[in-house]
Amino acid sequence: MPADRRPLAIALMGPTASGKTALALEAAQRWNGEIVSVDSALVYRGLEIGAAKPDAAMRAAVPHHLLDLRDPWQIYSAAEFASDARQAIEDIVARGKLPILAGGTGLYFRALLEGLSQLPEADPQVRLTIAAEAEQLGWAALHTQLAQVDPIAAARIHSTDPQRIQRALEVYRISGRPISYWQALPPGPRLPVRVLKVVLAPRERAVLHARIEQRLDAMLAQDFLAEVECLRALPQLHAVAAQLDLPAIRAVGYRQAWEYLDGAGSLAQFREKAIHATRQLAKRQLTWLRGELDARWFDPERDRHQLEAALVGFLAHCPAVPQASGV
Repeated sequence: MPADRRPLAIALMGPTASGKTALALEAAQRWNGEIVSVDSALVYRGLEIGAAKPDAAMRAAVPHHLLDLRDPWQIYSAAEFASDARQAIEDIVARGKLPILAGGTGLYFRALLEGLSQLPEADPQVRLTIAAEAEQLGWAALHTQLAQVDPIAAARIHSTDPQRIQRALEVYRISGRPISYWQALPPGPRLPVRVLKVVLAPRERAVLHARIEQRLDAMLAQDFLAEVECLRALPQLHAVAAQLDLPAIRAVGYRQAWEYLDGAGSLAQFREKAIHATRQLAKRQLTWLRGELDARWFDPERDRHQLEAALVGFLAHCPAVPQASGV
């Protein structure tokens, strides 16, 4: 079997608040890299504090890609991400640099690394029609509609997942074929890089929970609620019937803050709800990551030397990558 001579890339994966952003920055500075964000919240303009978006100093130190691509009232699909990320990776490699894929959105990673079938392109008018139906009937009723035309997809999609219900119905209405048909087709061409998958995750769940709580408190101290107030003031969002169903507003922390500013509960209750939602997100991310059988796991605090050795060993196969010391 011939050797895999594709250029190299690193995928830094992990649950929220595990230290991916800091490690990606360190690795990019050490190995002449550029960071490709794999985070479904960071694609939205205006989501800064609550999304832990890299600040101006970080972006000045290292080029970042796939940030601020859409306004918060817009939709950004996994297929669009995969296309944009592939283009960014090819550009980074062409300039002799190391692509570092960093984030925790499993759907984005799967779309990029494993490929997606060629689904029909989105149709804004069909989406608006489906959203209007959901406003009138509720997403549970639309999930029932989906079950009638695509029972396979309906069995995989929860009745409380409006984005996926909407996309599945949209594909069926555009093409006349269920989304499960399209998903069963062979995926597109493989990624033009060889990827080392690294998972950052504390061994003890209590450590991750503490980091989540600390990060939320830091965000509140940075005036996260004022950021959400600014989002709520956007006239384009006022024109959307079901604001809380928008992917940007459903981002963890933002939905809970939005509901609090609508008058749902006290500040202390909002804090507890946001912490709980973030822990649930981390739990889902860890479940997905355990299915990544070719990934290597490291505790961000305990396994620094082993992590460095893994990265150095992998990148030693790429002569163009400088081998500086210290991660």
